[in-house]
Amino acid sequence: MKKNIKGVILAGGTGSRLFPITKVFSKQLLPVYNKPMILLSLGLMVSIGIEEILIIVTKRDLILFKRLLGNGKEYNCKITYKVQLKPAGIAQAITLAKSHFTSNKILLMLGDNFLFGSNLKNVILDAMSSAKGASIFTYKVKSPERYGVLNIKNNKIKNIVEKPKKPTSNKAIPGIYIYDQKSINYVKNLKPSNRGELEITDLNNLYLKKNDLEIFHLGDGIIWMDMGTFDSYLEASQFIAATEKRQGFEIYDFKKNEV
Repeated sequence: MKKNIKGVILAGGTGSRLFPITKVFSKQLLPVYNKPMILLSLGLMVSIGIEEILIIVTKRDLILFKRLLGNGKEYNCKITYKVQLKPAGIAQAITLAKSHFTSNKILLMLGDNFLFGSNLKNVILDAMSSAKGASIFTYKVKSPERYGVLNIKNNKIKNIVEKPKKPTSNKAIPGIYIYDQKSINYVKNLKPSNRGELEITDLNNLYLKKNDLEIFHLGDGIIWMDMGTFDSYLEASQFIAATEKRQGFEIYDFKKNEV
C-alpha cells in the first residue's frame, strides 16, 4: 500500500433513525455485541495498515470519543479529532478533513457501516492503489431503492442514483470511499441537495463523468451492514455474536493485535 494514506471516519450527525437512544449520545458509541460501534470501522482501517485516522464527531460527543479512544495508541494507530458543528452531508467530511490530506489519498468511511469477510482487505488495498482519483465499492442488495445504486443501461454505467424509485441494478454503494486531493475543490463547487446537504453521490458522479472513478465489487464472502436502523443494528450484533462464538475469535481484536 502507498505510504501516507490516511483514514477518515465520519461519526457525527444526529443519528435520528435511532431516536430516542441517540438523543443522549452518538450512534457510533452504541455497543454492537461486545464493542462500541466505532471500533468496527476503526478496526477495519487498522487491519489494512492505516496508521493515522481522523474521526469527525459532534461537539457534544467529543469528550466521550476521546475518553474511549484517546490518541489511538491503545488501538495501534494515531487518532485525531475534528468537530462537525452541524450535519451537512457525507461530502462535508472532505472539507473537514482538508488538513488530513497528504500527497496520496484518504479512505473515508461512515462510522455506522460494518464490513467484514474474506478477501475484503485485498479488495480495499487494490482500490487504494488505483490510478484513478477516486474509488468506490458496490454490494448486491435485495432492496436497491433504499440506497445509492449504479444506474446501468445497455451494460454501461450511466451514473449513480440516490434511492431510485425504479432502480436499474441491485448494486448499492456502501459507506466506504477513496479520494485524492482533487475532491477538496470538487466539494467546494457542489450545490446542496433539496435536503440541504452536500451529497456524496454528487461527488462520485463528478469523478465518474471525468472518467476518474474506479468501481470495485464486494463479492461473496464479504458482509456489509449499515447499522443506522434498529433492524440492521440488531442484525449486526447478532452476526458478530454468532460468528465469534462459532469460530472462537473476536472480530477486530485490538488487544491481541488480530485486526
